[in-house]
Amino acid sequence: MSKRLRVGMVGYKFMGKAHSNAYRSLPMFFPSAPLQPEMSVICGRNEQGVQAAASQFGWSESVTDWRELVKRDDIDLIDINAPSDAHKEIALEAARQGKHLFCEKPLALSLADSREMLQAAEEAGITHMVGFNYRFSPAVQLAKDLIESGRLGKIYHFRAFFLQDWILDPNFPLVWRLQKEVAGSGSHGDLGAHLIDLARFLVGEFQEVIGMSETFIKERPLASEMTGLSAKGSSSADAPKGEVTVDDATLFLARFAGGALGSFEATRFAAGHRSTNSFEINGSLGSVRFDFERMNELEVYFTTDDEDVQGFRRVLATDPAHKYAEAWWPAGHTIGFEHTFTHEMLELVTAISEGRQPSPSFHDGVACQAVLEAVERSVAERRWVPLEEM
Repeated sequence: MSKRLRVGMVGYKFMGKAHSNAYRSLPMFFPSAPLQPEMSVICGRNEQGVQAAASQFGWSESVTDWRELVKRDDIDLIDINAPSDAHKEIALEAARQGKHLFCEKPLALSLADSREMLQAAEEAGITHMVGFNYRFSPAVQLAKDLIESGRLGKIYHFRAFFLQDWILDPNFPLVWRLQKEVAGSGSHGDLGAHLIDLARFLVGEFQEVIGMSETFIKERPLASEMTGLSAKGSSSADAPKGEVTVDDATLFLARFAGGALGSFEATRFAAGHRSTNSFEINGSLGSVRFDFERMNELEVYFTTDDEDVQGFRRVLATDPAHKYAEAWWPAGHTIGFEHTFTHEMLELVTAISEGRQPSPSFHDGVACQAVLEAVERSVAERRWVPLEEM
């Protein structure tokens, strides 16, 4: 029988639900995982809200003080999915208490803070992981395999965009994701961070970047209630408003250390796009295209195909040959967004059991933060910024 990993989780809304579902699913679909999560304690500031979440999600206990939670002897792992401004303080104290760490992205509000978190985790000798769940789609893993095996040849281009439209209405309230002191940045750190991680995972390290950004709606009504990506607030013309202090859209170009060129776009103002997370990679021997709205599919093109049948083919990444697929359903029976988190947790518990760092670790969180801040510096100074500056 697998050993238990006793989890204490801080946060209980959008990501809290996603992580809880992953912890519950892991024993059913990956029974041979070396550790099985025990959903011990969930933590949140609102006592009534966190109690309801504990009951709904299946946690044994709920508390409102994360400082007490991280000191408990009956907890092995601290899962942090609270707003970004809370990540550093919780992680530093949990590391001091010798707890393994799982932290949602972006790792921190700044590159300096993320480096401090990494240093604390390494000095404590704990396992640390950052939450870039899109890596764990079987189709993305297939793209990784095609690149690493050389089947796409030398990589020339990585182009990506993450498009949403959930704040298109100027009367949408001022939620915490639109406040720099809480979120760190807007679409850039929320959506662009995923694109940056996918680029690093698939193509390699960034060499230099140049970018631009815009905040289209400068002020918004104050929020009276917010949950996940939804919120309530007054739409009357005289309703009190607050300043939006993050970007609504950020675009940038990049050169990779391996010689490839990259283009990136992250926006919350793309009407008709609920959550279009997509990339295309072009190599000397072929290309791949991925869109998370069709996450089970990878479009693949090989130059070595006979001329009369050349073209992109749709590969449905649900066969046993595709990573993780065998644990779920028969071939052709697709999986969804929530399954990426289960795969993420499988990597985490396996790494803890094997005494290694998972992929992605806090090292990847720091590397992503460096690219994010390099782009911000480029926007401010209107120039190319080498990553070696950061």
